[in-house]
Amino acid sequence: MLKYVWLDGRYVQSSRAVVPITTHAIHYGTSVFEGIRAYWNGKNLHVFRIGDHIARFRRSGAYYDMVLDRPDSEMRAAITGICRKNLIKKSCYIRPFYFVGEHGISLHVTKRAPIRTAVFALPMGRLFGAGGISACVVSWRKFSDESTPVQAKVGGNYLNSIIATGEAKRSGADEAILLDHSGNVSEAPGENVFVVRNGRIATPPLESALDGITRDAALSIAEDLGIKAEERPVPRSELGAADEVFLTGTAAEITPVISIDGKKIGNGRPGDVTKKMITEYADIVMGRNDDYTHWLTAVYP
Repeated sequence: MLKYVWLDGRYVQSSRAVVPITTHAIHYGTSVFEGIRAYWNGKNLHVFRIGDHIARFRRSGAYYDMVLDRPDSEMRAAITGICRKNLIKKSCYIRPFYFVGEHGISLHVTKRAPIRTAVFALPMGRLFGAGGISACVVSWRKFSDESTPVQAKVGGNYLNSIIATGEAKRSGADEAILLDHSGNVSEAPGENVFVVRNGRIATPPLESALDGITRDAALSIAEDLGIKAEERPVPRSELGAADEVFLTGTAAEITPVISIDGKKIGNGRPGDVTKKMITEYADIVMGRNDDYTHWLTAVYP
């Protein structure tokens, strides 16, 4: 973490950004967060799709009656401002979050519950190697809307991701893939899943997968490249039969999967469709595609 963070409307030194041990979110996971990328292109730092992230940020808390009591304009200023305050001039990851503060031990969270809000940033290049990663289908299933809201990006939901990641790592894989309760592909712990067969792309629907912002970007990119893309159920068996598999996520960006459950995907190297997607995505986030400059917000004047 860098020297300064933003906490409850002001910049403070990271070492002084403390909360009481009685904070409700520590006990029950009542926190909402976003992961946002900002990219340095040698001239300026650009935050990727800041408006879409803020919209989802606010929407996630609403599922639990957690009210983000700060306007979008203030959150936008905090997200870009934390980069300027820390003089960041390299690609980075930004984490805005809000959480229930001191609310006793009651499980009854209402719109009157005290909310605290923070933003921090840290430098980040590629999360995974460009040559592709291994994955495995884990035994744990992704939760569905029958148990907790899938589209709420809240802290407690990610215990499911943590236990899945642990199983994958113990199996020797780089990443996990979770199935839904019907046995179809859902998502990875922090990424959406895409399969490529015969030049066509498919990704699971949103019944159990998060409506990822990078997922949405990938669907737009595919359309621009003239690649047929659809949202539909993806059976587990299709993972092994796919020509290519890739993951999308803010941290992971577009990451090729070159083996699943110890079996090579395609020829065991990133495929042509995936490589085209990666190149196009890089051009967009680095400001080299004029059609998508509206997705970028400059940090420095």
